[in-house]
Formats: sequence, C-alpha cells, structure tokens
Amino acid sequence: METIRAIYENGVFRPTQQVELPEKCEVEFEPRPIKSNRGGDVYDVLSERYDSGEPDVSQRHNEHQP
Repeated sequence: METIRAIYENGVFRPTQQVELPEKCEVEFEPRPIKSNRGGDVYDVLSERYDSGEPDVSQRHNEHQP
C-alpha cells in the first residue's frame, strides 16, 4: 500500500505527486491533516496578516531580519 499526500482545495483532494491509478478509479482513504514543512502557503500568510488588524505590515518588514 502506498501513502499519497494531497491538498484539499475547493472541495477536491489534489495529489501533490504523480499517482499511478487508472482514470476514474474509485479509491477509499481516511484523510489525516499533516503539519506542512513549507510554513504555509501565501494565502495562509496573507490571512494571518489580514486577521492581525494591523493596517500597514510593511512598517514591520525588517523586524525578523538578522
């Protein structure tokens, strides 16, 4: 049995790698959310910024720079 990672987006599970199955093949799986190593996609980051209520996050641009 093979583990296939996917992203759930707009009501559809989209595999993150090539899957060797025939087209329209019915499968059964139990989705288990995983913590991404990517640090979130751009929409996650933008959502956090928007939800912060801070009107101009560019003022904090250099906050985490070495």
